[in-house]
Amino acid sequence: MSSPLPPALVRAAHLRLSGVHLTFGGRPVLSGVDLVAAAGDRVAVVGENGRGKTTLLRVLAGDLPVDHGEVYRAGSIGVADQQIPLDATETVGTLIDLELAAVRGALARLERATDALADGLPGADDVYADALTEVETLDAWDADRRVEVSLAALNAVDDRSRPLGTLSVGQRHRVRLACLLGAGHSVLLLDEPTNHLDAAGLDHLTERLRAHPGVVVLVSHDRALLADVATSVIDLDPSSDDRPRVYGGGYAAYVEARRAERARWEALHAEQIAERQRLADDLSAAQNRLRDNWRPEKGHKRHSRASRAPGLVRAVHRRQDELTAHVVAIPPPPARFAMPELPGYRGATLLRADAVTVAGRLSRPAGLALDAGDRLVVTGPNGAGKSTLLTVLAGDLEPSTGTVVRARPVRIGRLGQESDLPGTRTAAELYDEQLTRSGVSGPGLGELGLLGGYDRRRPVAELSVGARRRLDLALVLARRPHVLLLDEPTNHLSAALVDELTVALGSTPAAVVIATHDRQLLRDTGSWPRLAL
Repeated sequence: MSSPLPPALVRAAHLRLSGVHLTFGGRPVLSGVDLVAAAGDRVAVVGENGRGKTTLLRVLAGDLPVDHGEVYRAGSIGVADQQIPLDATETVGTLIDLELAAVRGALARLERATDALADGLPGADDVYADALTEVETLDAWDADRRVEVSLAALNAVDDRSRPLGTLSVGQRHRVRLACLLGAGHSVLLLDEPTNHLDAAGLDHLTERLRAHPGVVVLVSHDRALLADVATSVIDLDPSSDDRPRVYGGGYAAYVEARRAERARWEALHAEQIAERQRLADDLSAAQNRLRDNWRPEKGHKRHSRASRAPGLVRAVHRRQDELTAHVVAIPPPPARFAMPELPGYRGATLLRADAVTVAGRLSRPAGLALDAGDRLVVTGPNGAGKSTLLTVLAGDLEPSTGTVVRARPVRIGRLGQESDLPGTRTAAELYDEQLTRSGVSGPGLGELGLLGGYDRRRPVAELSVGARRRLDLALVLARRPHVLLLDEPTNHLSAALVDELTVALGSTPAAVVIATHDRQLLRDTGSWPRLAL
């Protein structure tokens, strides 16, 4: 393990946002963001796709100006985003030099300052002192060794002459991540750094981030990394006052605090709706009294009733004014995920596979048997055949050897990793068609809590990746399957939805099979049987 970075780095690290607002195309992306991060803080940025997580990192990096608010940053900044700014003809060494540009520059300035000091040039003392401080802040002398350590730990290519075009996307990102972990930056801004990492790489990343003495700001769907690393969380998802929230105490504390705040939000909104209904009922009652008293009965009371009419009119006007003035200031909270009731099927094995293989994709024979309510997690490294096995079980691919038997009345639903939905149809149209095709009744798409009204009416081609993933899940559930096959179900879903989905999967009467690398999902399903490929 590399030595800790020097105290100068710790002193230099600082980020502060105050009242930051940013719009794109007239649409608010960041609204009223406040954040302070000092040395030792590791901030997780969470929120649904499209809520501005990557945009926030770009603001912190200085790549995007804000419309309103203040941005302050101190210390050198290292950024791991989703793009690598080099073409395929460049080499691994070029990428390393690019990421270590601050280190190389600091060492070059120190060398020039040393020569000036030796030559006795005027002011050389101060220039040398500043250059030395910069080198010590970056711990520049040890940077290349730290990079080599991280290259090995992340299983990244270390041949500096190798062209980037010969590397996979994952290999390129591992090289760049290793450079950032070794460069000695005061501030690290990381966008989905766990992509393309194996278990050993994840362990190394976790260890280095926990040991980083400066500031870390992290965007990740990997809930296990957030749980292991984050000291605080900024949540960009909607809130009762539509402002982002910052939670201290780490990721677990955030989950509990968010749950409690959600309950308060729902209660406040319900109270305001109830108050509005009370005012509407008061108005209706006043109108009824006016109507009943405006028609005086025959006899001596007709004049007395008529004389009360002006007071009743004023009462109606007062109630109307109260109702008009009442504003439901608390917006409705986003809908929670509501799992539809999936069917159980007793009395027979739902699905059985024996010695199944697929040439070139699933080499080792695999077998399983599923009854109603069974749970199973399929594990294994990339390329082991997890997705292939689920595709065979669903009947979408014939095995090369072995047999698969499905009970005849049993419906099977499979959520794949890729979406191939028609782009011109709306989400609501596709869902309604699936319900009709399945011949089952059930809740509408809006009742599932997966897509808001705006997204339900939009063509699929206009939906974000996360919204399409939610629609894919909704279409699988619309089949009301007896067997639910889920291939990496946490991909592109928010942490909050994944938590709700995990709870629902634990209690459904349907049989459930999950194939996943998600470490937190593996922890949450630790009691489920495993099938290792």
